[in-house]
Amino acid sequence: MAATLQINVKPLNHQLQLNSKPCSRHCSRWATIRCAAATTPSTRRYTITLLPGDGIGPEVISVAKTALQLAGSLEGIDFGFKEMPMGGAALDLTGVPLPEETLSTAQQSDAVLLGAIGGYKWDNNEKHLKPETGLLQLRKGLKVFANLRPATVLPMLVEASTLKKEVAEGVDVMVVRELTGGIYFGQPRGFSTNDIGEEIGFNTEVYSAPEIDRIARIAFETARKRHGKLCSVDKANVLEASMLWRKRITALASEYPDIELSHMYVDNAAMQLVRNPKQFDTIVTNNIFGDILSDEASMITGSIGMLPSASLGESGPGLFEPIHGSAPDIAGQDKANPLATVLSAAMLLKYGLGEEKAAQRIEDAVLDALNKGFRTGDIHSAGYKLVGCKEMGEEVLKSIEHKIPAAV
Repeated sequence: MAATLQINVKPLNHQLQLNSKPCSRHCSRWATIRCAAATTPSTRRYTITLLPGDGIGPEVISVAKTALQLAGSLEGIDFGFKEMPMGGAALDLTGVPLPEETLSTAQQSDAVLLGAIGGYKWDNNEKHLKPETGLLQLRKGLKVFANLRPATVLPMLVEASTLKKEVAEGVDVMVVRELTGGIYFGQPRGFSTNDIGEEIGFNTEVYSAPEIDRIARIAFETARKRHGKLCSVDKANVLEASMLWRKRITALASEYPDIELSHMYVDNAAMQLVRNPKQFDTIVTNNIFGDILSDEASMITGSIGMLPSASLGESGPGLFEPIHGSAPDIAGQDKANPLATVLSAAMLLKYGLGEEKAAQRIEDAVLDALNKGFRTGDIHSAGYKLVGCKEMGEEVLKSIEHKIPAAV
């Protein structure tokens, strides 16, 4: 089982997801490719917990699973998959969003790959019965506190960006988000009434020095592996928690003299991300600001359906997932973009298992499929071939099979 946090960060210029069925005695069309390709003797075996979740989750997880199998077989890797319920699917099946068996299975695996959770069906549930509560419980149970979210504008998708070409071209940002502290978890929280009897809701934004220090070190190390620039985002002109955040980040900077550190208020950072995103290399910020800014950064790339993420802790399995939602409106219609999940599988290989070559095969395959002109609806434009989730997965699989990975 993976035991140590790996910060072997390179610019994630490519990441995607696939969909297909596993190889069996009666191999399907694409499983047959995997069977035929498995010429490298397997020397390493990993257990992966799959959490398909809700909406389009099962569709994109299927593609990513097959991509992992094929890339692994070409690099001498065997995977054992355990599929478990989570989110709305788990609520319908067991009455809770994260069953104890699901969490236990995830904790005992080498890595966890999540599809998507949530949907209109459960929107009116009480908080403890919402699919999103299960995700927070999973992060806490796995003790993952560092969320890495790359936002890279691929050359062949510049036109898909909502920004002008000259603004979007060349953007390559990594957002390092603190994941288990801050206002999402702070106490006290709840509902009450004020002195004049009015109903109120309240939450607490709180961070300890050790919580800040550990995410800061990951951010500095991440910046060191990229272009040596780190921007810490806070609201230190108003919030005491941000004042401590800035104090601790500034103090740690002396340990990283090779890193250019800057600070920015979150409202200005939100504006700068759409005004001049190329000024950023690595961004580190707290839980709620990271949640917002990473989604904003994702739209610079053209589609949230293209972006993966990795959530890591000091030990134990990491959690890898696309940053898009469950998209219930298109679930089951073969319209989903599987690339973010496929790229999450590549991050799983790279950061979770240290399998750089297999990860590179998947990343290269995604680029290859895009270079050949295949596009799902969210990134489609005139002159390209519109494909569904399954066909995009098939094209990525073809590229994994036939393309020799670049040197890592």
